[in-house]
Amino acid sequence: MGSLLLALILVLAQPLPVHGTVYFREQFLDGAKWKERWVVSQHKSNYGKFRVTAGNFYGDREADKGLQTTENLKFYAISSRFKPFSNKGKSLVIQYTVKHEQKIDCGGGYVKIFPSSLDQKNMNGESLYYIMFGPDICGSDTKKVHIILNYKNKVYPVKKQIRCKVDGFTHLYTLILKPDHTYKVKIDNKMVISGILEDDWDFLTPRRINDPAVKKPENWDDEAEIDDPEDTKPEDWDIDEYIVDNSAEKPKDWDDAAQGTWQPPLLKNPLYRGEWRPRKIPNPNYKGIWPHPQIANPEYVPDPSLSIYENISVIGLDLWQVSWASSWFVC
Repeated sequence: MGSLLLALILVLAQPLPVHGTVYFREQFLDGAKWKERWVVSQHKSNYGKFRVTAGNFYGDREADKGLQTTENLKFYAISSRFKPFSNKGKSLVIQYTVKHEQKIDCGGGYVKIFPSSLDQKNMNGESLYYIMFGPDICGSDTKKVHIILNYKNKVYPVKKQIRCKVDGFTHLYTLILKPDHTYKVKIDNKMVISGILEDDWDFLTPRRINDPAVKKPENWDDEAEIDDPEDTKPEDWDIDEYIVDNSAEKPKDWDDAAQGTWQPPLLKNPLYRGEWRPRKIPNPNYKGIWPHPQIANPEYVPDPSLSIYENISVIGLDLWQVSWASSWFVC
């Protein structure tokens, strides 16, 4: 069984004053009525089922309730709709909490923000979305926070690596997209990454490129280490990985005419030492990496609508769970 606790909030923050408009908040405080607000996708007949619970441990049994996955080796798809809005000229804040109550092997803990055109009953992994944000864990290699943004109906992942939390405690994830095309990511209200959208996503061609008219000088040596010219291969260095088994005898019933010429088998060479390579020494002529001069990219065209999304209207959970615990809260 899996259980992930998650709390979500969508805020459209005005430049001034500091307070913004909350467009979506879900706290699951009205019993079974949450089922009237959340639509389970019918795209697959075997989607996993959600339930509302505070999980196995909590601070407040009622206030800490959230959506919880109930089965491993399942896809999950559920969404909730709210009044459409645009983030033009304003900061967009997406915030929620996640709790993995048991050790997670592989599963997503992210949310997706959709336009109002989404067919909720047919929501699936191919449905067009604006933003995908949140943790994803799979094996020892993948323990990251996704930030995937839609630009002109094509999605782009952030180029920076953001490590997510992998313990069994509740963690607050926050994404802020600002109208000046900058962004921030916080985990537990601590800044973990910030930057400029153009720099950290491949939406546009780069502002500056290497000057094609300038080439690296021929005498520029950028090899930090070189082979030691005084190091020579030892005479007893054996490079044959396999050797003939001279102790083997041709079978008495071997028929050369029918089976071909008999060849003795090969053995692993106990003296094999691999391919010999001379040792490395510091290069006395090393100059470092050549700094290629850059120029303004003539093909670069800024886009003032880079991070603007119209008719933001649905938040959804489109997940695959192998083995983990998950509950979703919206605060």
